[in-house]
Amino acid sequence: LGLALYTSSLYAATGAAFLYHDYCVIGAGPSGLQVAYFLQQAGRDYVVFERSHAPGSFFALYPRHRKLISINKQYTGKSNSEFNLRHDWNSLLSHDNRLLFRRYSRDFFPNADAMVRYLEDFASLLKLRVQYNTAIVHVTLERDGQAWNGHYFLLTDQDRQNYKCSSLLVATGTWVPNVVNFPGSEYVEGYETVSINPEDFAGQTVLILGRGNSAFETAENILGVTNFIHMVSRSRVRLSWATHYVGDLRAINNGLLDTYQLKSLDGLLEGDLEDLAIVKDKKGKLHITLRFYLDNRNTSAGIDSITLPQDELDNFATRAPYDRVIRCLGWKFDFSIYNSSLRMMPGKGNKKKYPQIKPSYESRGTRGLFVLGTASHSVDFRKSAGGFIHGFRYTTRAVHRLLENRHHGVPWPSTVHPITQLTNSIIKRVNEASGLYQMFSVLADIILLRENATAFEYLEEYPAGVLAELEMQTGRKAPNGLFVIIMEYGRNFSGADKDVFYYNRAVGEAQHAWQSNFLHPVIYYYKRLPTEREMRLRPPDWPLPRPDAIHHIVEDFLTDWTAPNAHILPLRRFLENCLSTDLRNFFAESCFLFAFTRQKLPPFCQQGYVRMQGLVGNERLWRHAVEAGLLEDYTLADFLGDRSPDSREGSQDQLLRDHTIPVHPLQHLVNAKDE
Repeated sequence: LGLALYTSSLYAATGAAFLYHDYCVIGAGPSGLQVAYFLQQAGRDYVVFERSHAPGSFFALYPRHRKLISINKQYTGKSNSEFNLRHDWNSLLSHDNRLLFRRYSRDFFPNADAMVRYLEDFASLLKLRVQYNTAIVHVTLERDGQAWNGHYFLLTDQDRQNYKCSSLLVATGTWVPNVVNFPGSEYVEGYETVSINPEDFAGQTVLILGRGNSAFETAENILGVTNFIHMVSRSRVRLSWATHYVGDLRAINNGLLDTYQLKSLDGLLEGDLEDLAIVKDKKGKLHITLRFYLDNRNTSAGIDSITLPQDELDNFATRAPYDRVIRCLGWKFDFSIYNSSLRMMPGKGNKKKYPQIKPSYESRGTRGLFVLGTASHSVDFRKSAGGFIHGFRYTTRAVHRLLENRHHGVPWPSTVHPITQLTNSIIKRVNEASGLYQMFSVLADIILLRENATAFEYLEEYPAGVLAELEMQTGRKAPNGLFVIIMEYGRNFSGADKDVFYYNRAVGEAQHAWQSNFLHPVIYYYKRLPTEREMRLRPPDWPLPRPDAIHHIVEDFLTDWTAPNAHILPLRRFLENCLSTDLRNFFAESCFLFAFTRQKLPPFCQQGYVRMQGLVGNERLWRHAVEAGLLEDYTLADFLGDRSPDSREGSQDQLLRDHTIPVHPLQHLVNAKDE
């Protein structure tokens, strides 16, 4: 009621006109700055609202112990900037090479202060339109049939200034601490305020509530000075190397697992936190008990009158009293500023800390409201990297491309190539694309086939979850079938209970590629665009519906899918089978022969030799091809009869001088008779 009255007073107390922008972005964290960059590059009318005096205010406080767990790999052995982004988890996307995070820190796990400096420079060097010290306190809708989405978004800040926007982009992240209320929870310290000085914990016994990186980060900081640390949570520990999810426990923070398993007093327990209760004794020690023991008792009556579990079970695990209890349960999305008219609802189950959104990152309740960054992680929670910079920098770009098509008639960027370049195009992308690599199973490259499969149109990093809406969302047509390229782990390789180091875990043979465990490219072929019903009914854990044909490129230890026999040849044969065509490259000699012996020339001959494209032949090139086994060693005996060898050689030289033979560059050629 108080919030409603306050909101009413906002509009009653001010008659000021609304400041209008096409796009309003709430939050100047990494995702807010990223979408601001794309909007600015496109010349759109936008504003970013930031409640703090600088961008990235979350990183000014967190992580509390200042070490990020996003890797900052300085060297990869390659100069390809797109490939290097696969191992740079902190940089945002831009055209400015000064804004690569490796220029701000050389640490593999950087200090959070470097991220704060980076985001400040990103906003200032690119001159992004960020309005600081502006806290949006209320958001509602105004119905209007002339608006882009049938309504405008009305925003009010802490100074009662009003704003009107056609599209709202929420990039606030998840910053409200998760709190569990139980008897005695007032004695619990929060991760957001607890001391980070290890000396404050010297000689103390500590209980940590939580099982994520913030809990283990806190434990790691005090591991060497405490009597012992116990950690309790509802679920078992999830190790990121087993789940392949970067949000699970990382090795840099897991020292407590060593001391637990090596019996050095510390330990992990599983239990529902809502069933717990904490009782404080006269000496200030905290005792753990269960809620049902306190149902009919007054906790203030004193610990002597309260039944503790050890009174009935003398070896109860947490019978020793604690000096401190610390809550490290992560964060959740702030729903409080959104009026009910927006229907911003929390997700279900383990996604309840995020708002409900579609695979297109648009709110399920309100058209034109998109959620970006960490708060959009419900789309791929515990599956991919959409909750982290190295993932949402790509999903943010995808949202911008969707908006460009919807509101400005700018189709999704694409390139058109002759069908002879299909294999090369796929190989190039799977070997260097960072968006496919980081957002595996979520973002996909789409290849739209032209009529008669003579050419194709290539779209990069489209959200796979809205494949059925591709024509509407991109402005591109798919009447002749399509290929979808996506990266995947093996179906049964990831999980908290999986042994990912078992013997013979890797697959090396191309014929067993479908059993690959590690991240590898998968190509789906559809004769027509899948329907929304097919998307809903797809097999469990499949990113896409069942295709007409599917091909796995076998996993590679170096993530280098360029081996001619193991990677390229099986892929080309798969594509040929789908298209019923020959995608090999040929010498002019073979194309000349096919012209007289076949009813239909291979596409390479149609698009190259017949159009007089290729290299001019010479004796050195011809001899090299013969020695490499790419051409037959014709001596011209059939044409020159019984002439002497010298005469034949002279005639052959004269033939090479007088006649030019179109030949394709050797590095792209495959012998017509190699199969």
